[in-house]
Amino acid sequence: MDTIECLMTRRSVRKYKKEQVDEETLKKILDAGTMAPSAMGKQSATMVVVRDPVTIKALSKMNAAIMGVDSDPFYGAPTVVLVFGNPKVNRNYVRDASLVMGNLMNAAHALGVDSCWINRGKEMFEDADGKAFLREWGASEDLVGIGICILGYGDGTCPAPAPRKEDYIIYAE
Repeated sequence: MDTIECLMTRRSVRKYKKEQVDEETLKKILDAGTMAPSAMGKQSATMVVVRDPVTIKALSKMNAAIMGVDSDPFYGAPTVVLVFGNPKVNRNYVRDASLVMGNLMNAAHALGVDSCWINRGKEMFEDADGKAFLREWGASEDLVGIGICILGYGDGTCPAPAPRKEDYIIYAE
């Protein structure tokens, strides 16, 4: 897929089939995430890939509790990539991890995989339950959740793009 076409046609998908993303495709998506720019090349972001349905369900419940809902904020996606930043590595850790999120979603779309950015990652890993997951995964407890990239194959419905606001671009010539 042409890069500009990819950027213009990617949409957030909020309903997924159970079909898992194959290993080779997932590796390409994750590799694209590692190639995101980072301030001073410090690479302050870390990705944790979760494909185990039991763990995904537990993470989904944590995220839903923060929202105050009982629904699945991961929309049934079979792969969840938690993207963290480390403030001890670089003060631009939020920007670094955000660029990783963008690369993940755009690479996924280019490879025929659907995605969506899910929020509340910061809140999920601030408390004891979140810190326990970080320890279980062998990750630093200094990590701050920035975004959650859900991946999978959508059910076929894709939202139309929202109209763009009139003053999105200002030329200061």
